[in-house]
Amino acid sequence: MDKQRNVAVLPGDGIGPEITEEGVKVMKQTGEQFGYRFHLDFGLVGGSAVDRLKTPLPEETLRICREADAILLGAVGGPAWDRNPPPLRPEKALLGLRKELGLYANLRPAKLFPGLAQSSTLKEEVLKGVDLLVVRELTGGIYFGEKHTEETKAGAKATDTLVYHEHEIERIVRRAFEWARERGKKVTSVDKANILESSRLWRKVAGRVAGDYPDVKLEHMLVDNCAMQIIRRPAEFDVIVTENMFGDILSDEAAILTGSIGMLPSASIGEGNRGLYEPVHGSAPDIAGQGVANPVATILSVAMMFRHSFQDDEAARAIEEAVTRVLDRGARTMDVAAPGHLALSTEEFGDRVVEELKKHQPDPKVPVEAMM
Repeated sequence: MDKQRNVAVLPGDGIGPEITEEGVKVMKQTGEQFGYRFHLDFGLVGGSAVDRLKTPLPEETLRICREADAILLGAVGGPAWDRNPPPLRPEKALLGLRKELGLYANLRPAKLFPGLAQSSTLKEEVLKGVDLLVVRELTGGIYFGEKHTEETKAGAKATDTLVYHEHEIERIVRRAFEWARERGKKVTSVDKANILESSRLWRKVAGRVAGDYPDVKLEHMLVDNCAMQIIRRPAEFDVIVTENMFGDILSDEAAILTGSIGMLPSASIGEGNRGLYEPVHGSAPDIAGQGVANPVATILSVAMMFRHSFQDDEAARAIEEAVTRVLDRGARTMDVAAPGHLALSTEEFGDRVVEELKKHQPDPKVPVEAMM
């Protein structure tokens, strides 16, 4: 059966167009092998959209995203727009997409690939067995709360409001437990319940939801302790679930476990199968156009697209295994290359992944008719 999928592609700023090109290349090859036909719609987003259309998230871009089965995004932002007023900041596009599309759950896996331990600043024995998933609530909390600045007799005063409703907490925690059931059956709920009222509600709801998942272990952890334990004993984590700002910080911290932030993919999903897939890293304008950006995070984000939006675990694993084989053969981009490695450009690394994909043999456990 032919599988038609509409994918919105938003290259964005800096290295975004370069890494997105490699992601699309891998997506097309995977689609060819697994019976997909893709219709791609390209849209402006972030700083490039501000420069051309005076808005970080044009209505046309939002339209093609609403009509898409999945969205692949490169990166947004950069120093060129740092002085823009808040409505014209490129990052507003990300917040707008998450809110408008109801993408409330952000998945950020951090897994150490074989041979990359030397690229991390942590000891190899600390990194052994690292395979964790940060589940970040994406549409609530302080990033979306009321904000204002006012002048007082003592000077300017700025206010950011942190608000969470019980239903927002419950839906993200429940998703975390569902994913934990498919992994190591352990959830670490991260909060600041000794200080914040919102965190006390978070902890209460998490404890209640845990009662529906007796096969999954729940532990509560304060965010400052979690930040330390991710570095001290990362292999003991399975699924970490937390609120918006804490998740933003902790998932970036987890980049050190993989040796480079260029290795970390992410998926933002809501109800149903549509999702937005993007690397965790930023636009890296200092290396844009040089062909040295690491495309692995984007390629692995495409794997997450097949797994979560297309419900095709076999295709997702084919991509992940292709990346692993390329790395096993000593091929690296400059951010994770060491003496003795084969240093590749962004395009060359993508080409190697495509070549490995072509060697993929269907899983004998999967009926042939299920893949046609």
